[in-house]
Amino acid sequence: MALENLNKWAFFYFSPDFSPEENTVINKNKAGTCEFITVGFDPKAKEDGSIIEIAKKLKEQGVQFIELCGGFGPTWTTKINEALNYEIPVGAVTYGPEFRKQLYDIMK
Repeated sequence: MALENLNKWAFFYFSPDFSPEENTVINKNKAGTCEFITVGFDPKAKEDGSIIEIAKKLKEQGVQFIELCGGFGPTWTTKINEALNYEIPVGAVTYGPEFRKQLYDIMK
C-alpha cells in the first residue's frame, strides 16, 4: 500500500474504565483524505468479545489496517487477525524485555 493510498486506519489501546462507546476518537487530516480512529478499551474487554466486534465493524467501514497497543500481546493479535480472516493487516506495538516489568507494574 503506497502511503498516498492510506485513507483509514485504527489503533486499539487499553486504559482502565475506558470503553469504545466513550473513548473512540476520529481524527482527519486537513484535506479530509485520511482518517485515524483510536479506540480505548478497559482491559476487561478481553473477556466480553467487544474487541472482536469492534474490529469487524471497523473493517466493514473501510479501515485498512489495525494497530494494537502492546497490552494486547501476540495472542490477541492472532485472535483479531483470525476473526478478520487475515483480510486486513493487524499488528501490535511491542516493547523489549527491559520494559516488561515496568509495564506490568503500571497495568496490573
